[in-house]
Amino acid sequence: MDTLTSPIERTRVPPALTPETIYVAPLSLVETTVVGARVSHLVTLINGEMPITTPPGIGPDRHLRLAMNDICEPQEGLVLPCETHVEDLIRFALDWDRGAPLLIHCWAGISRSTAAAFISLCALNPGADEYALAQALRHASPTAYPNRRLVALADRALARNGRMSHAVEQIGRGQLADEADVFALPALQAA
Repeated sequence: MDTLTSPIERTRVPPALTPETIYVAPLSLVETTVVGARVSHLVTLINGEMPITTPPGIGPDRHLRLAMNDICEPQEGLVLPCETHVEDLIRFALDWDRGAPLLIHCWAGISRSTAAAFISLCALNPGADEYALAQALRHASPTAYPNRRLVALADRALARNGRMSHAVEQIGRGQLADEADVFALPALQAA
């Protein structure tokens, strides 16, 4: 039997595992997460028409905005994730000082943001097994469904030879949801 989560429980921010924690949230829970987790860096993956302001306490240089739609194939009038988006994300993740948590968000916290979290984990843990990182993502979020195009682009950029794409295929679709709960992952994983 499924149980419903109360609105109060849904907005509860998991405690930071360490300052080197990556949080993932939907847009609706960004402000709550920034404050509750004492986030220092923010990644926004959302369409360019959506005005997203940088929350107080996060400097503009610590807010990466990647304007794209949640698509995997070209569609007229929409922005397809591209190599530049992935390169900027990888550079931002590697430049993050890990003195306080990083928050990654998209509209629902399910596809673009979970792909970005997985990509960041792979960039920060170059010797780690891709499947183990994907499993950590699945364990943290039963609704995660990483955007396959973003993962494939990062797979090439990080020279992971198809293993990142294979790993996200192995963890499957995840539970269907309109919006994910906030979740946290340690940025540095055991190799």
